[in-house]
Amino acid sequence: MTADSHETNGIAHAPGAVGRWVLAIRPKTLPAAVSSVVIGTALAANDGGFSPGPALAAFAVALLLQVGSNLANDVYDAERGTDTEQRLGPTRVTHTGLLTPSQVKTGMKVVLGLALVIGLYLTWVRGPLVLVIGVAAIIAAVAYTGGPYPLGYHGLGELFVFVFFGLTAVVGTYWVQTGTTTPLVWLMAVPPGLIITAVLVVNNLRDIEQDRVAGKRTVAVRIGAPATRAEYVACLAGAYLVVSAAVIAGALPPATLAIWLSVPVAWHATHLVLTAEGRPLNVALAATGQTALAFSLLFALGLLLG
Repeated sequence: MTADSHETNGIAHAPGAVGRWVLAIRPKTLPAAVSSVVIGTALAANDGGFSPGPALAAFAVALLLQVGSNLANDVYDAERGTDTEQRLGPTRVTHTGLLTPSQVKTGMKVVLGLALVIGLYLTWVRGPLVLVIGVAAIIAAVAYTGGPYPLGYHGLGELFVFVFFGLTAVVGTYWVQTGTTTPLVWLMAVPPGLIITAVLVVNNLRDIEQDRVAGKRTVAVRIGAPATRAEYVACLAGAYLVVSAAVIAGALPPATLAIWLSVPVAWHATHLVLTAEGRPLNVALAATGQTALAFSLLFALGLLLG
């Protein structure tokens, strides 16, 4: 049974208590969240700076921030009236009444609170700047759909995702383990940032008409479906080209070209984005997250073997 098999209030087969929270956290979005941590850790290990404690902490924080952002989106989109009966994406627990707004907000606070606690450990390891960055990431996760100026409603979603789930996650993961950064680390933060941004792009493409009606001015609403599809292709292609260019320049070993083994998954997602509309794009969204994880694991394997 998939998330989309659940409908609204009064459904005949409502999920149990655990199932409702599983729907709320949206597990299919989590592989993309950890892809940046994989790349940052691989780069740290390649430079002799791998540290298991900070690496695991960075992994946990990335997952918790993604879950917290998902919960925030669930409850605040419902409160703003963006989620309607015409919703095409996976079931939202607040809108359908599977969980109350209070429950979802409490869950969000617990998850983000755990992220902050783990961030305190990283602050002890690396210094107060970690806490500043962590608090900024938590605020941004909530402000994507919540607060007086929700970022996602003003076309700033892609920027938020690229900065926090791409650049900050990769560079931060490397930094908390090694205590430094390098130009290559910053460059290698771009590919996962682009692929994770593509997850948001396909999400906004799917919801373009509903968002337009609701007054949610995403980039997709602003530029239209054809340009959004081009944006998606550019994000995925850019990720592969950045790594390939670094190999050609001699900054990475040739073995990191193993990332190209993930192209079949990326192509499956891209084909759907270019040809499908509506609910079928949920498959493209999941496949894009899988692309991010496969890309990062193959990069790490190639880097460490190379």
